[in-house]
Amino acid sequence: MPDAVHARAVRVPYDHDPFAGSDPSWARRGQWPARWIAVPGASAPVVAGYRLALEVEADTELLVHVSADERYALHLDGALVGRGPERSEVGAWAFETYRVTLPAGRHWLAAQVWSLGDGAPYAQQSFGHGFLVATEPGASVDLDTGRTDWRVSVLPGHGTRPQGDAWGCGLKHVSDGRLLPWGWTTGGDRLDWTNPVVGDPGYDTAWANDMPPGRMLRPALLPPQWEQPFAGGRVRHVASHPSSQPTHEIPVRSDDCLADELVTWQGLLTGGEVEVPPWTCRRVLIDLEEYVCAYPELSLRGGRDGRVRVHWQESLYEPAERVPAGMKGHPKGHRDAIEGKLFGRPNLTEDGAGDLVIAGGGAETHTTLWWEAGRYVELLVSTSDDPLTLTGLRFVETRYPYEDRSSFRAADPRLDDVGRLAFRTLQMCSHETTMDCPYYEQLQYGGDTRLQLLAAYATSDDDRLARQALLAFDRSRDTDGLTRSRTPSRVRQTIPPFSLWWVAMVHDFALWRGDLDFVAGLMPGVRAVIDAHRRTVDADGVFHAQPGWNFTDWVDRWPDGAPPGGHWDVSGVLHLQLAHVAGLAAELEGWLGEDQLAARDRDLADRLLAAAETVFWDAGTGLYADDRDHTAWSEHAQCLALLAGAAHGEAAVTGMLDRGTGTDLARTTVYFDHYLFDALYRVGRADALLDRLGLWFGLVDEGLRTVIEQPEPSRSDCHAWGAHPLYHRVASLLGIRPTAPGMREVVVAPDLGGLAWAEVSLPTVLGTLHVRAEGDAVRVNAPEGMTVRRP
Repeated sequence: MPDAVHARAVRVPYDHDPFAGSDPSWARRGQWPARWIAVPGASAPVVAGYRLALEVEADTELLVHVSADERYALHLDGALVGRGPERSEVGAWAFETYRVTLPAGRHWLAAQVWSLGDGAPYAQQSFGHGFLVATEPGASVDLDTGRTDWRVSVLPGHGTRPQGDAWGCGLKHVSDGRLLPWGWTTGGDRLDWTNPVVGDPGYDTAWANDMPPGRMLRPALLPPQWEQPFAGGRVRHVASHPSSQPTHEIPVRSDDCLADELVTWQGLLTGGEVEVPPWTCRRVLIDLEEYVCAYPELSLRGGRDGRVRVHWQESLYEPAERVPAGMKGHPKGHRDAIEGKLFGRPNLTEDGAGDLVIAGGGAETHTTLWWEAGRYVELLVSTSDDPLTLTGLRFVETRYPYEDRSSFRAADPRLDDVGRLAFRTLQMCSHETTMDCPYYEQLQYGGDTRLQLLAAYATSDDDRLARQALLAFDRSRDTDGLTRSRTPSRVRQTIPPFSLWWVAMVHDFALWRGDLDFVAGLMPGVRAVIDAHRRTVDADGVFHAQPGWNFTDWVDRWPDGAPPGGHWDVSGVLHLQLAHVAGLAAELEGWLGEDQLAARDRDLADRLLAAAETVFWDAGTGLYADDRDHTAWSEHAQCLALLAGAAHGEAAVTGMLDRGTGTDLARTTVYFDHYLFDALYRVGRADALLDRLGLWFGLVDEGLRTVIEQPEPSRSDCHAWGAHPLYHRVASLLGIRPTAPGMREVVVAPDLGGLAWAEVSLPTVLGTLHVRAEGDAVRVNAPEGMTVRRP
């Protein structure tokens, strides 16, 4: 065991090149003294150990920079001290910095590094398996990989299994206790450790010579992820189970429940033990009673060869016989209900998604390489010749460290419930990147991220995740100037409307957070996106859709979410979106003093708006059409016309409301409701906004803990874009709208839509802004430096 018990390593913020002055030669500028190392002959999927034993003669403190490809878990003297690197692209690969304190004596620094290759999540890029540690110059102890006595080994006992229901999230984990080298992080194993293959030095963007292929290093932008034990969970079903039959084929029935075992299994979550006899199979359903992203930790004793499958679902599903005729998708019903429902979608072959533990026969604790997500956890425990004792099960919740710094109250208590659901959605979709959803995909999409960040601006003063997203999309731009639809991603995809929403994202950041120096660094990308769209505007001022997936909203009559004309043709929706965003780009240029560029973008917006009156405006219906032939209509087009400043925009939105819910008008869904709500505020119809919040009010009644992706039956029960009511309760109901960068100037124009009163305390970059509206009376307490205007 280590001689010292007070060794520690703590993540610290770091924002510069650690070796900028270490070598004066221009030819080696940006080259690190440490080198990437790897296990000889390792190929993905692989889990490997990297270990350094060292003797320290005197108490020492030093900074070390750590990275890996694809992922690492770092241990000091057997204790987990950090995970990383934060998800990033090969061209801007993150490293984390740790302040390491080493009392005199013997110590072990070890890292578990894994690469899944083609089985990795879509969000995980890779250049090839490897590990890197670099010691800050001037330290008395050298920990550099490639220069010190690091030893490496493949770690047996780690396997993979299919991703199951969790599309895009990568291979799941098998932890085989019969093979795992317990104690390896402190030398307590019998593995055949060997010297690593030493590869290229670390490089960063200061590199001035021939650019090598591979990872260009940058400091991590984010703080450590929040990790705390989750307190809660209720065992709702225990049943004997035929071990060979998939659980998704067997409905949960109270008649099958072994009621006398419920209390015993419940104790497993609170420090108790459960012994499962030989040749027995138990199915245990745990309701976490909250949506949770967590690393499960399962402790076992004995029962060699026994298996515990730990699977997750957001909800149980209705069986096929309960699905109404003609309904598309897979309905889930009330999310609290389990009776007669299935742990898996009907007619599919997956029992949810999750991981497998195989007992080694000793006292052992197993966990996963990556966190899982959902509300329901199903244990499938099957034993062999020996009884297996489960000695503990806990869930270590993980997420980005967002906390709600706002305080909102209103006369309608349902808004409090919606706020709770929306903020939990924001938390569960915020990790090392923003994410569309934590159960599926786990990808940072442009359209989703814009709404997620607006929700964050309305509740938190932390903008580090926002900066990460803005930079990541900027770096993702392709040769045509468009940002990728999602980044980082090892699978390429382009959604041109999301590229435009990234420009709007930059505009949002400028208004809500300021920092125009940061914004100026993004403007070459903003101009590239606008120019890419400008190229397909014809001589008549009509925009022709970009190649790619022109997803706009999950409207039933739009089979792939693209509006009419959205495939290499002319679409009123896409045309008006470009007009709107070109106007935002013009404002950005104006704030930065680029008057000529502002005029150029304003001219583009004006040309598009003029063409919209000729091509899409229909005086007979009082609406803007989705297509040239005026055969298709949508709320989307009317909302975008208003936001873009079209001549008949206000009339179109008013006419849309007067038209009601007729089937001739495609309605916005959860995602695009954000733009609908924005338009409703601008025409003074917060009453209609509250009415359309009915979907969110209904989620509470249906037992949901987070916001769904789309109207039922929804694929995802937790989708980031549905958190936007957090923004609208501030910006639309209480009418708090910044009009100058950094909220230096703010308009406060409440529209309570029939509510008796509402109030908010809002964290801003200038301090807390408090607004209370009651009837016609409005009280504002603004921080110093903020000018508030009332209409």
